[in-house]
Amino acid sequence: MMDTKQFIEESIENIKNEVQDEKVIIALSGGVDSSVATALASEAIGHQLEAIFVDHGLLRKGEAEEVENTFKDKINFKLVNAEDEFIAALAGVTDPEKKREIIGHKFIEVFEREAKKSGAKYLLQGTIAPDWIESEGNIKSHHNLTLPDGLVLEIIEPLRELYKDEVREVGTELGLPDSIVHRQPFPGPGLAVRVLGDITKEKLEICREANAILNKHVEEEGLHKDLWQYFVVLTDSKVTGVKGDQRDFGYLVVIRMVQSFDAMTANVPDIPWPFLHKVSQEITANVPEITHVSLSLSNKPPSTIEFE
Repeated sequence: MMDTKQFIEESIENIKNEVQDEKVIIALSGGVDSSVATALASEAIGHQLEAIFVDHGLLRKGEAEEVENTFKDKINFKLVNAEDEFIAALAGVTDPEKKREIIGHKFIEVFEREAKKSGAKYLLQGTIAPDWIESEGNIKSHHNLTLPDGLVLEIIEPLRELYKDEVREVGTELGLPDSIVHRQPFPGPGLAVRVLGDITKEKLEICREANAILNKHVEEEGLHKDLWQYFVVLTDSKVTGVKGDQRDFGYLVVIRMVQSFDAMTANVPDIPWPFLHKVSQEITANVPEITHVSLSLSNKPPSTIEFE
């Protein structure tokens, strides 16, 4: 079992020793991993740290505003709007591994631009053990591990050997609020791996709206307390439907809800059918581009938590 206090003390000392007087930028997403990494680095080097939050246009509804409001008054925080840049780079790309590679490289381009402005030498990331285990096992690459050749910034990953439950323990010990420590994990590539096929602003908005409906009902019913992740996937398939007395032809979306301890395995729990019916009806009623709602029932393994 990890000694949380000892880990924090050693991590702070390691960051201080490596960084010395240099400036550091951190890739802050607002998720638990990057938030805990930010808190550790802030304890170690204070104002030498600049937290960069990149709005790549692949976020959930209201997420950029939520992250900014959470962090802007607590640390040296900067929001960079790069939506058009990311969407343009992903245009026409359908292969999920290629998407992850493009997003990872685009993030680095943005961070290196920002580092030049601040004079930072280091990029600190919230990489954790499942990220590199899955990447090295060729299960799927993680955007923060698909780094380009010729990278100028030096990488620091203080949480690299931890699993999610251990990261949460560190966050609690550092005094982060439960709203961050127990926040639902969200992939770095964002909705790019939840919108199957090619990425467009229209498809992202459809996924975003459907996902917001699911999230609202999960939280109203209190189901989020027992779930690791819950989200909607917009498939690249269209199916026939009926709107009024007219034929419709809209998207198929899939609801994915799983329980997990450390993200290495996951299972689909029993979900109340009245809840699923209510969510399905509200999605099709309020997102006109969607005709059909399905439920994913596959555990990890053999599936992964994300579809791509």
